[in-house]
Amino acid sequence: MTTNDLGIHTTGLTKSYGGLRVLDGIDLAVPRGSVMALLGPNGAGKTTTVRLLATLTAPDSGTARVAGHDTVAERALVRRAISLTGQFAAVDDLQTGAETLRMMGRLSGLSARAARTRADELLDRFGLTEAAGRTAKTYSGGMRRRLDLAASLVSRPEVIFLDEPTTGLDPRSRQDLWDLVRELRADGTTVLLTTQYLEEADRLADRVAVLADGRIAAEGTPAELKSRVAGHRLDLTLASRAAYDALTPRAVHLAPDELTVGLPTDGSAAHVRALLDELDPDRTTVDRFAVRSATLDDVFLTLTGAAP
Repeated sequence: MTTNDLGIHTTGLTKSYGGLRVLDGIDLAVPRGSVMALLGPNGAGKTTTVRLLATLTAPDSGTARVAGHDTVAERALVRRAISLTGQFAAVDDLQTGAETLRMMGRLSGLSARAARTRADELLDRFGLTEAAGRTAKTYSGGMRRRLDLAASLVSRPEVIFLDEPTTGLDPRSRQDLWDLVRELRADGTTVLLTTQYLEEADRLADRVAVLADGRIAAEGTPAELKSRVAGHRLDLTLASRAAYDALTPRAVHLAPDELTVGLPTDGSAAHVRALLDELDPDRTTVDRFAVRSATLDDVFLTLTGAAP
């Protein structure tokens, strides 16, 4: 794959604030028209990565190209090709939905007529046509988020950055946004998504990069990452807190309230029996067990040592 095939390409990207190294050599290669998810605990560098790629700040070293343009030397060209949606909807409460989108169209260089047409298209696409004449302050949280996303798509960006876009959304609104991300990918838009919801990354991303301590701890498809931890997980509900504490260091999943630990396994009957015999030879430690497919939660915990 050549660099022309990549919507986002970074090499050795670093960034420090004061004496704190936030990014310590980030390499990313995101094909055009694909979805990349960045996972990591708070402080891992996800938002800093987005800010660098969106030209809101400059790296200390390394290079980054977005939509084929250098984020430092060709910042204006990058900004024309991208859109950024942050964790909270940034809409003017005093403007109507239609006014917000028409204004964004005009700021993007569209004629008044073209801006009206584009606004109407997006209002329909996001299910906001009936609310188009209402001010944003009357919108629900999910509607505000949809309007914010619609505004970010007025200019038909080649690359869109979604920084924890479903924070605070109800399940229905979150599902609507997931559908939108799938539509964007189908339309050929490159999407970089940061999220704390591991199910979100599992469902949406073509590839996932796990950030830890300013570096990429692992990168691959969700299936590849899960297979690196284990193809399956043996969940053990234990008879005592002491038994739970004893197995915690080996776990890839923890549920302290239920005294349940998850351990990696290949899922075969032979391996499950061997683990049970090893961990509970006298049949008094384990109350119940279940074999489950590994999840990105397991990957996250194993690679970062942090709860998702």
